[in-house]
Amino acid sequence: MRRRVFCAARRDRAAGPADVGTGGIGLFAGLIASGLTILVAGCQEGNQYVPPPPPVVQVAQPVERAVTRYFELTGNTKAFASVDLEARIQGYLTGIAYTDGATVGRGTPLFSIQRDTYDAQLQQAQGALAAQEAAKTNSQSDYQRQATLGRSEYASQARVEDSKSRLDQAIAGVTQAQANLKLAQINLGYTQVLAPFDGIVTNHLVDVGALVGVGGPTKLASIVQIDPLYVSFNVSEQQVLQVKQALAAAGRTLGDLARIPVAIGLQTEAGYPHTGHLDYVAPQVDPATGTLLARGRLANPDHRLVPGLFVRVQIPVGQAQKALLVRDDAIGTGQQGPYVLVVGADDTVAQRPVTLGPREGRERVVEAGLQAGDWVVTEGLQRAIPGIKVAPVRTQARSAEATPPVQAAPPVQAASQR
Repeated sequence: MRRRVFCAARRDRAAGPADVGTGGIGLFAGLIASGLTILVAGCQEGNQYVPPPPPVVQVAQPVERAVTRYFELTGNTKAFASVDLEARIQGYLTGIAYTDGATVGRGTPLFSIQRDTYDAQLQQAQGALAAQEAAKTNSQSDYQRQATLGRSEYASQARVEDSKSRLDQAIAGVTQAQANLKLAQINLGYTQVLAPFDGIVTNHLVDVGALVGVGGPTKLASIVQIDPLYVSFNVSEQQVLQVKQALAAAGRTLGDLARIPVAIGLQTEAGYPHTGHLDYVAPQVDPATGTLLARGRLANPDHRLVPGLFVRVQIPVGQAQKALLVRDDAIGTGQQGPYVLVVGADDTVAQRPVTLGPREGRERVVEAGLQAGDWVVTEGLQRAIPGIKVAPVRTQARSAEATPPVQAAPPVQAASQR
């Protein structure tokens, strides 16, 4: 109770001495109202929403140029020729005339086998041939003599025929002796194992002093020829039909294989730097796989390629035709497949589904879904949301140099005749 009286008294005292009257109070209230109005108006102006400017993106029109279509396949490199070097006669290995892994030419001696026995056999065959030839000469003289006597009836017909039989046996003996001499010469030649063609010889499998050729040939090493080099790959049935159609359009057949270029690249290489030509296509499709075996032939003078490598293979299909290309990094992938972002005439972004073709350098062929006059977003894709307006900066698309069409290589000649 006291608190209420005290507060009221304070209010009375405060109002009493400083009483300004009714007019003063009205003026004061008007000033306060004006200030509040200005304050409220200022706050309303400061909180008004101002939309942000449209995002800036770079756009470019698709590049139009002639593009050669390719099949991009996988395959394996294979040696042009590969054989085992074997000892075909029995004897002790007396020498190894090469370093493991050496590159040798055709006819280079590689292994030596003990030849004493075969020298003796050759001399024996030569002596037997000489004896048979002497017997033949004697039999021929006897027959001529008996034939002359027989015509004069000084020798019986039986004696003449017996002389003729001995001559025939002598002639057969000479033929047999000649064959034995030839065999002796061949066996003597087998005492040296020569390189059958230019190539690289593997490590030797038998050491000097070992007995070889017992019970059959003994493998000594292998030699491979890798210049030129083969690359084998499989082509699907559909791809075979496309190749035939392209050849027919160009007035060619599968007989013109040497005119169809082939290019390959290793997994660590960019593009397809190694070029050659198609060498062989199987005459029938494998029913188990539905594919056709094909083979390319490439020059390999620096031996950068070796047999057994997994490689990428590129084969052109048909002639170069005009196509639309966009930057590969401007293509997105959604649930419906690949797409590009296109800016329309009203600067609104739209998502456009496209059908893609092969890659050409840093660009990708667009086979359907895009027109030459469309403006495709190339920079700022994260800001280009379908349905919003953007501020497009139109640029001239720089066409990255595509991989040049593979030119048909001239037929590769083997380093040596097989």
